[in-house]
Amino acid sequence: MKELADLFVTFAKMGLFTFGGGYAMLPLLEREVVDNKKWATKEEIMDYYAVGQCTPGIIAVNVSTFVGYYQKGIAGGIIATLGVVFPSIVIILLIASLIQGFSHIAVVQYALSGIRVAVCALIFNAIVSLSKSGVKDVYGILLFLFAFVMVGILKLSPVYVVVVSALCGLLIKKIQGGKK
Repeated sequence: MKELADLFVTFAKMGLFTFGGGYAMLPLLEREVVDNKKWATKEEIMDYYAVGQCTPGIIAVNVSTFVGYYQKGIAGGIIATLGVVFPSIVIILLIASLIQGFSHIAVVQYALSGIRVAVCALIFNAIVSLSKSGVKDVYGILLFLFAFVMVGILKLSPVYVVVVSALCGLLIKKIQGGKK
């Protein structure tokens, strides 16, 4: 029971202090889940993010479900998921009840603008972190460029790019003879 409570509290903190979605959550997720709790490695978190990106739903919810499941089974997955969404539900309900009266105030608009800039910085930090642990050789660089062009420029669905990239990774491994 203590482990389930720890899962809930850990993911509730992430849900409370993460603005901007799953990618903005990555630095906090790495610090809490990888560095502090040792529940997963950086590579496992990258795998969770990859699968979370191409499964339905919010990446942060999917990743918390994966981590919780691998820690304490189905109950862990449910508890971690509840932990990550609980703060958002409470905050959204509070904001929704108050926003009508405050949305026109300049200070509120400036604060939201500042939050958007901070979220951009968090997402950039996540990109740098993901690239450090995901792009390890020339094949990784080529795959990164391919994915960037397909999603960023040609606007292809990320699901297709992830599937093609996974197949490319398998093909590269086979060509290399299964060596790491």
